[in-house]
Amino acid sequence: MAFATDTVGDSAAETVAGLGNGQVAVLENLRFNAGETSKDDAERGAFADCLAALADLYVGDGFGAVHRKHASVYDLPARLPHAAGHLIATEVGVLKKLTDDVRRPYVVALGGAKVSDKLGVIDHLLEKADRILIGGGMAYTFLKAQGHEVGISLLQEDQIPAVQEYLARAKERGVEFVLPVDVLVSPEFPDLKTKAPANPTTVAADAIPADEEGLDIGPETRKLYASKLADAATVFWNGPMGVFEHPDYAEGTKAVAQALVDSPAFTVVGGGDSAAAVRILGFDENAFGHISTGGGASLEYLEGKTLPGLAALED
Repeated sequence: MAFATDTVGDSAAETVAGLGNGQVAVLENLRFNAGETSKDDAERGAFADCLAALADLYVGDGFGAVHRKHASVYDLPARLPHAAGHLIATEVGVLKKLTDDVRRPYVVALGGAKVSDKLGVIDHLLEKADRILIGGGMAYTFLKAQGHEVGISLLQEDQIPAVQEYLARAKERGVEFVLPVDVLVSPEFPDLKTKAPANPTTVAADAIPADEEGLDIGPETRKLYASKLADAATVFWNGPMGVFEHPDYAEGTKAVAQALVDSPAFTVVGGGDSAAAVRILGFDENAFGHISTGGGASLEYLEGKTLPGLAALED
């Protein structure tokens, strides 16, 4: 393996020219060149031209980047004979099982910090899923939309009208929306460096004290969510149920992961923090149907968006 010290400069050209049969050249991080992520088509295209001069063909296999309109992802394939690699083919095949060829019941578990990050996928899944479970920081915007006190919990007040609309649409379409019935709360966010004991208390989801913050789903919600996942034929999970990085707030995420492990369903972990949680909490990755390598790309695919990197490989 040979390493270049730049992206498309003298070092890259010399490194590529000096390759023997079976050798691989690794360029410097392409994002060090402004052309890689430029919004200007001409600047991005000029960088793609330089990259194309170093190769004879292009194989795209970075699924985690296909939702980005970058020079090496979107512009470069147009300049060379190109094909999708095995990883991208596998990821797309899995996502088709969540969109076009779904076995039912189809249950989706969504968590993470911000509801705004998931609005697009919720909107699309209201047409696809049979049941949607909500956890993580985003759950408190849903609880607030139902008129509940959420204390100092993470809240996106500007998203409440959209959440109320989705709850109404779900009811209209017969999609079961499941929210926490109890949560773990504390007056302060835990120390994630020292992981000092946090000593949370458990309260009903509609009885969060005004001066406390919800940081994980509670024991009754864990049981409820496990039961809602038990009869599924297809499950997609994206986003932790709480601050899983701290042991006192990891049980909610652990319970959802364990429910997927125990399920006979086709289970997909949607990359990002969910995939990190699986590893950090010690689960066997082979116990899941598929763990995606691209959280953002998976979500945008499920939103029905055109992913630039995939589109570039399909022509």
